[in-house]
This record gives sequence, structure tokens and C-alpha cells, in this order.
Amino acid sequence: MVERHHATGNIGLGLVQGFGLQEGAFASSVAHDAHNIVVVGTNDEDMLVAVQTVIDMQGGLSVVKGGQVVEALPLSIAGLMSPLPIQQVAEKVASLERALARMGATSGHSFMSLSFLALSVIPSLKLTDRGLVDVDKFQFVPLQE
Repeated sequence: MVERHHATGNIGLGLVQGFGLQEGAFASSVAHDAHNIVVVGTNDEDMLVAVQTVIDMQGGLSVVKGGQVVEALPLSIAGLMSPLPIQQVAEKVASLERALARMGATSGHSFMSLSFLALSVIPSLKLTDRGLVDVDKFQFVPLQE
């Protein structure tokens, strides 16, 4: 999770499972409720390109493989919405999800799942720009002890 509103430099790290991703990375500025940039990937290089792509678009969704942007959707209205017609946005989101499926993603709704990793008001483990939080205990969780 990369903080994107106040230039704090905060980056929260966590380990996730269940996306099925076998290669590459994907990132989004739709990350409830703080709407920082959330990214999941199989390697640091692709994760960096995915985040940088979202930054360059001033918000949006990106899919990266082998250091190259495979698909991207700019969300130029607060990093959350597109001025494009709904049908064009829906087609682009479907294209993004197909790209992720080719990279091993299994859910079919990877960006939706990604956005809820950051929703730190619902149980149980959530990722913030300050780190992994156990919402039930109101405590940060170290990645290693």
C-alpha cells in the first residue's frame, strides 16, 4: 500500500494469498477507504512499474508483466472515476481482468478484491500505508517476529 495523498512516503507491506497470480503485478488507486495505491505482484520490479503507471495516470488501474504495461485504465477523476462512457469503462475493466487471468489470476474480480484489502474498518487483517492491521484487535501486525 503506497500513500498517495500527503507525500508521507508511507508504504505498508503485507503478504497475500488467493489471487492465483503466477507472474506480473497489478495496482489500483481504488482502495477503500483511503484510496491509496494498492498493489499485488509476484516480483518487486513489476510491482514498481504497476504503481508508477497508476501515479503517471494520476489514478487508475494497471496490469504489468515483464516490466511492461499490459493494460491500464486511467481514472482521472480523483483516481476513482473515469469520464468515459460506462460501456467503455466496463469493456476496459473486462480487458484488465482477462489480462490478469492470462497471468494466472483466478477470481475474475481481482481489482474488486484488491480494493477491499485496504478497507481497514472491516475484519480481519487489512493493509494500510502504515502496515498490516488486525482490525479485530486494533493492532499492527509485524510481518515477522
